Amino acid sequence: MHTGVIGLGDMGSGLAMNLIKNGFSTTGFDLSDQRMSALKEMGGMPAADVAGVGRSADAVYVMVMNGDQAKSVILGDDGLISQMNKGGAVILTATIKPREAREIGAAMEGSGIELIDSPVSGGFPGAQGGTLTMMASAPVAVLDKFAPVMEAVSSNIHRVGSEPGMGQTVKSCLQTLIGSIFSATFEASVLAAKAGVSGQVLFDVFSTSGAGSGCTNTALENIIDRKFSQTGSHINTMHKDLTISLDLAEELQVPMQTASSAMQIFHAGKSKYPDGDNWACTQVIEEIVGAKLHR
Repeated sequence: MHTGVIGLGDMGSGLAMNLIKNGFSTTGFDLSDQRMSALKEMGGMPAADVAGVGRSADAVYVMVMNGDQAKSVILGDDGLISQMNKGGAVILTATIKPREAREIGAAMEGSGIELIDSPVSGGFPGAQGGTLTMMASAPVAVLDKFAPVMEAVSSNIHRVGSEPGMGQTVKSCLQTLIGSIFSATFEASVLAAKAGVSGQVLFDVFSTSGAGSGCTNTALENIIDRKFSQTGSHINTMHKDLTISLDLAEELQVPMQTASSAMQIFHAGKSKYPDGDNWACTQVIEEIVGAKLHR
C-alpha cells in the first residue's frame, strides 16, 4: 500500500516517520514549507496539495486541527474522496466532534472510499515513537484490510465500533478524564507550593501512590521542572478537546461538573499563555496565590 498524511505537525510528522520506517511509500501535505522539507528529509514525498496526496495513496491519515479542516480535506473541491482510488481508506486521526465524524461518514457513502474514524492518544511522544493508542471505528473487514497501516503507528489499536463517530465519542470520554486529572494536578501542585512542600517530595509520593499515572506524573514533572512550553502538549489541543467533550455532554444532556471546571482552568491558561503547553495553566493559579513549585 501507498500511504499519505495530511497535516505534518507534531502528530502528523510522527505518523509519516513511522509509516516510512515500516516500509510504506508515503506522500504528505502541509501548509508549512518547513514541515514539507522535513518530510522529504525523512524519506517521504511532498505533494503540492491535498489532491496530490489522494491520487497517490491507498490509505490517507488526516491529522488536522478541527472538524471544518477535516471536512475540507476529505469532502471539499479536489478533496480525498474525489481523488483516491476506489477501495482506499481515509483514516481520520484528528480529534473532532462525534457528529462531525458522522457527517463526514454520511457524505462519503457511495464514494467507494472507506472512513476509519480513529482518533489517537499518546501525544507527541506516542506519535514519534509509533506507540499511539488508536480508537478505531469501521466495519471489521475494513479494519482488517488496513490493519498493517495502522499497526505501523500504533501499539494499541482498540476496535471501539463500526460506525463513524464512535471513535470520536470514546476519545471525548477519554479527554474528559485526562483534562480533569491534569487540572487536579495543577491545583494540588500549587497547594503544595503554598504549604512549603518540595516538588520532589510531591512527585515521589504521587508517583508511588494510587494517584500515580502517566497523566499525573507527566504533568507534575513538567511543573516542578518549570517546563511550560515546547513539551509537545500545546494547550490549544486540550482546550479544544474539552470543548468537544462538553459539546457532546450538552448533546446527550449529561451533567459534567468536573470537566466543566477543568475547562475553565484550561480557558484561563489559554487566555494568559496562548503559546504555552497544558502545564501553563498552573502558572495562572500560582500567580493568584504567590507560590511556585520547584523540584
